[in-house]
Amino acid sequence: MSDVSDEWRVTSDMNVESRESRVKGRPPKAAGGGPLLILISAPSGGGKTTLCQQLLAARPDMTRAITCTTRALRPGEKNGVDYYFFDPPEFERRVQAGEFIEHATVFGRSYGILRAELLDKLRRGKDVLLNVDVQGAATIRDRALAEPELKRALVTVFLTPPSITILEERLKKRASDAPEEIQGRLGIARKEIAQWKNFDYLLISSTIQEDLRRMLAIVEAEKMRVARAQAPEF
Repeated sequence: MSDVSDEWRVTSDMNVESRESRVKGRPPKAAGGGPLLILISAPSGGGKTTLCQQLLAARPDMTRAITCTTRALRPGEKNGVDYYFFDPPEFERRVQAGEFIEHATVFGRSYGILRAELLDKLRRGKDVLLNVDVQGAATIRDRALAEPELKRALVTVFLTPPSITILEERLKKRASDAPEEIQGRLGIARKEIAQWKNFDYLLISSTIQEDLRRMLAIVEAEKMRVARAQAPEF
């Protein structure tokens, strides 16, 4: 699709938003604000998937980057919606072709985010939500340092339960892992939680509603940064 058509779509969306905002009594978004790349990370069982689902529901203007994986589908999951499910040879072919902005193997399963999908959404002016583990977050932070487009958009948030005991209870309630795998996840979680200082924000999990309220506050604050917003002309 041409750059001209993309520009028309973004301009049209902004005009529609401005009209709707006046009707509903809300101010429109600041013109010229750049898109956000919101990265949420947490230890396994920390609640990041639930928070991401709540955030997407609360902000329909935000989209998610779909992760690729070699793990098997779980009940209720759909290929191309929850994940892109690849067999190991296809995943490795894409690794060798340099198609992933980050990829890693966790518990014997490979995960990765396609570079083309992520950058395409940002270039169309869409806020993009990433749900990644701590290892993936570190890779994306490093990549952003070398790519101004990513560095300008990236906002990182670390979500963690208030204690390792609560994390263990959540993993047991999920009932998808064997006891020995749960203990393995807890050992890794302790190391992951120690990385919280490398993120822009620390969110200690409370209730689903409170986690969402604070996450929305982070998004709104980042939208109002001078580097992204534009004041009205007088």
